[in-house]
Amino acid sequence: MGAPFQPGGMTAWVAPVQSAVHGEAVLKLACRHEEAQDEAAGLVAWQGTGAVRLYHAEQVDRQTSVLLLERCKPGGWLLHEPPRRQDEVIAGLLTRLWIEPPAQPSFRPLSALCDLWAEGCERWAQGHRAKAGNDAKQLDPGLIRAGIELFRALPREAAEQRLLCTDLHAENVLAAQREPWLMVDPKPYVGDPSFDLLQHILNGAARFGREPRALCQRMAALTGQDPRRVELWLFARCVAGAPHWPELLEVAAAVAPAQRRSPTGVGSSASANSVATSATRSPAPVDCTPSSSITVQ
Repeated sequence: MGAPFQPGGMTAWVAPVQSAVHGEAVLKLACRHEEAQDEAAGLVAWQGTGAVRLYHAEQVDRQTSVLLLERCKPGGWLLHEPPRRQDEVIAGLLTRLWIEPPAQPSFRPLSALCDLWAEGCERWAQGHRAKAGNDAKQLDPGLIRAGIELFRALPREAAEQRLLCTDLHAENVLAAQREPWLMVDPKPYVGDPSFDLLQHILNGAARFGREPRALCQRMAALTGQDPRRVELWLFARCVAGAPHWPELLEVAAAVAPAQRRSPTGVGSSASANSVATSATRSPAPVDCTPSSSITVQ
């Protein structure tokens, strides 16, 4: 086993290993959490098409899972490529990864994830209003309400249902030999493929802050999605993500559908500086230490 990959992930410890069966591989010790509970099942469904292969997976205890994965070499991040090249690679991967959901196992619907985030945003907005009083900048209640309503409605209105990654961005795509680029760390759900463009759009903080509509249109064109629907998803996702990234409300106001815009509350245009700066925040570390020993096969 070699030194763990750095920087490490938010909820996992990952290191190169030598497997007696598979040769060079990667060992991933992952903290179990809601969004990633079907990671192994998704990798099995994709069967290595655009994604790393899964060699073995098991639940170590109630908090920890272990996955033995294909090693990507040379393994450099797509993040190091020019932004427009990143767009092309992400789009190419997504259009291959959007497969018909397998009958078994049964993956959770995207609506379940959206409902979870919507509930969290509603609680955050209520708490913010209670604390703010008259001396602090108030949230725009109409913007919040419209975004949350749309975030709940969009996954239920989608005619097309595909297996989604939900977290595909340039730091979850690695250079490889079997294919030029491979996806890692999926959080699979079944739903509207337009949703799957959002994480890449959000992670391009500088471009996203300056020209959110143009980026939606570009990614929609590269993947054959409806640009208007991608823009609606972005508006709703920015509202739903505000509890962890409040500056997203500036972008939500900028891309809000005309009937949902408000002259009050947050500004009417996005701030590239505030979005780009806040995107560098680091989450608190998570203890992923397993409670039992692990054998690599």
